[in-house]
Amino acid sequence: MVSKISEGVSISVETFYQAEYSNPAGSEYMFAYRVTVENINAFPIKLLSRHWYIFDSNGTERQVEGEGVIGMQPSIESGKTYQYISGCNLRSELGKMHGSYLFENLHNKKTFTALIPQFEMAVPFKLN
Repeated sequence: MVSKISEGVSISVETFYQAEYSNPAGSEYMFAYRVTVENINAFPIKLLSRHWYIFDSNGTERQVEGEGVIGMQPSIESGKTYQYISGCNLRSELGKMHGSYLFENLHNKKTFTALIPQFEMAVPFKLN
């Protein structure tokens, strides 16, 4: 698991290889990742949007942007956490992701960006 604190938000990510949804013979590798967002600010926040940078070890790079996460724009009270699970497909056994979330301070309505730490996705047998 990797973690990063920026702008009063702690973001932790844990990854899992999804062998049952992967097809190595067809160069299709599926990974799940669990993100935990903890609001350590003194005010409530709302997650408005996400921006991901995805790097595949075959040299492919892509970006994904969109509203919220998994179809939601959760509000997180001070001292509380929000957790969700999502996925990413790669064309090789190794890759990495990082990015940012755009949040709104629900007290003053100002927006700010919190960084998502870089994390790696690796098929387990590649780590030996």
